[in-house]
This record gives sequence, C-alpha cells and structure tokens, in this order.
Amino acid sequence: MMIRRPPTVVCYICGREYGTRSIAIHEPQCLKKWHNENNLLPVELRRPEPKKPEIRTITAKGFYDLEALNEAAWTSAQSQLVPCKNCGRTFLPDRLIVHQRSCKPSVAK
Repeated sequence: MMIRRPPTVVCYICGREYGTRSIAIHEPQCLKKWHNENNLLPVELRRPEPKKPEIRTITAKGFYDLEALNEAAWTSAQSQLVPCKNCGRTFLPDRLIVHQRSCKPSVAK
C-alpha cells in the first residue's frame, strides 16, 4: 500500500511548501515580511517586489496543474537570490550581508 502525500503549493516569495489551504494565509504574511526585510537592506541590495507567477493551466479534469504552478513559484523564489562577489554562491539579500563577513576573496597562489 502506497501512502500518498497531501498536495502542497510552493510560495513564490520564500520557496517553501505549504498546504493548498494554508498558502492563501501564508502569501500575504510572507509578502509583508519580505517588504519589511527589503526596506532594512542597503539600497544596493534592495530587490524589486516578486511577482506571482501567472500559470493557470487547468487539466482535463478541471484542476490546476500544481506541478507547473510549483515549478514557476520555485523559479520565482530562486530568482531573488543574489550572488556573492567573492565566491559566487547565491543568498537571500539579508543573508548575503552575514555571509560576506566571513567570505574572503580567494588568493591566487
């Protein structure tokens, strides 16, 4: 017997998975948190507000294609990451500041 996992939806802002009923509660709160954190960043690290993906493909059975919707939301969340100038790894802008405290440019030998 195979246990089926309940369907989840990926948040286009933070990239985390939420239940199909919880996502409507989470997204407005997540966007508000995103604005608060973005306003605290230095001007050069501030990002434009993430846009919700507009994938509304409905399957033959009348349901939304959650896989396509989740893929678009994940891509949106990943596009907000900023690369480190020293090592090239990507981070959320507020975490990049913390990372850069310990990341030093590599020295050529």
